[in-house]
Amino acid sequence: MSKIKDILSILEEMAPLAYAEDFDNVGLLVGDQNNEATGVLVCHDALESIIDEAIAKKCNLVVCFHPILFSGLKKITGKDYVERSIIKAIKNDIAIYAVHTALDNHQNGVNKIFCDALGLINTKVLVPKENFIRKLVTYTIAENAEKVRKALFDAGAGNIGNYEDCSFNSKGIGTFMGNENSNPQLGERFEFVQTEEIKIEVTFEKHLENKILKALFQNHAYEEVAYEIYDLKNQHQNIGLGMIGELKEPMKEKDFLLFVKEKMQSKGIRHSNFIGKEVKKIAVLGGAGSFAIKNAIQAGADVYLTADLKYHEFYQAENRLLLADIGHFESERYTKNYIVEYLRKKILNFAVILSEENSNPVKYL
Repeated sequence: MSKIKDILSILEEMAPLAYAEDFDNVGLLVGDQNNEATGVLVCHDALESIIDEAIAKKCNLVVCFHPILFSGLKKITGKDYVERSIIKAIKNDIAIYAVHTALDNHQNGVNKIFCDALGLINTKVLVPKENFIRKLVTYTIAENAEKVRKALFDAGAGNIGNYEDCSFNSKGIGTFMGNENSNPQLGERFEFVQTEEIKIEVTFEKHLENKILKALFQNHAYEEVAYEIYDLKNQHQNIGLGMIGELKEPMKEKDFLLFVKEKMQSKGIRHSNFIGKEVKKIAVLGGAGSFAIKNAIQAGADVYLTADLKYHEFYQAENRLLLADIGHFESERYTKNYIVEYLRKKILNFAVILSEENSNPVKYL
């Protein structure tokens, strides 16, 4: 049998919690991770009806896209849909785990799923994540340099775009003198030592810092490890919100929106003025994406597909692209299918079930 925490580790491999936006509430929201897992139910929203479904199907872990707990609760009395869901989950010992923007920001997550549903090619992140890359600089003797580099690479350092094991190495002269409490690898206490050293520089994603430093300390030859860590302004090209890609063949604007309506099973699409040109370059952002209209324009998109656009936001198209609101749920429709497929490849000893509930609160006449 597996414990719930074993499944959580798999979920964090799929969508690292460090990728989530600061405002979000992701991860384990309810439940004891040390309980034995009986089954996983995957859904879009962990509503009370979903908890009922989990009970009926003997699943004690509900994996949802949207966090049912988003802002703080001061009382849990069952007065609204959130509190009723939480109460039922606790009473029935059911854990709830949310992925939300941790999966939004992943290069294979929500927006890649959106692009794949439309058959887009040459995809890349629309709004790359900022303030997420750090740089480690350390110094060691030449005999130890390869061991240190390999340990840092194995811990996740040195990944840049489509390349792995990236580092910069330079030679220099290091000096030191140990005091009475030292145990130097080179020289003796109170001896001034000059030695040729290799300076190693690698970048890494900031959530890996503890793992990177552990690898450094365990594999470095010196008693006292000299190192520096810097925050970089570089954007992370493979992590971020939204995505932009291309149609294999251009389409007329109206034909394209009808194609989107069919593929995403949208009941209705609100859009800005047609510009009167064929479209090929498409930007997408699942969920509420008005904040990225400028990014879509700057990226040269012909169409920007998102949701939750307000009246005045359609003016921002300014005849530079076609803005289309296809519906919040619809833009994220296939996310739960992706989660189920991912977990089923990793978990073989009990059921991973796709919820039958349609939790879309928006209805159409």
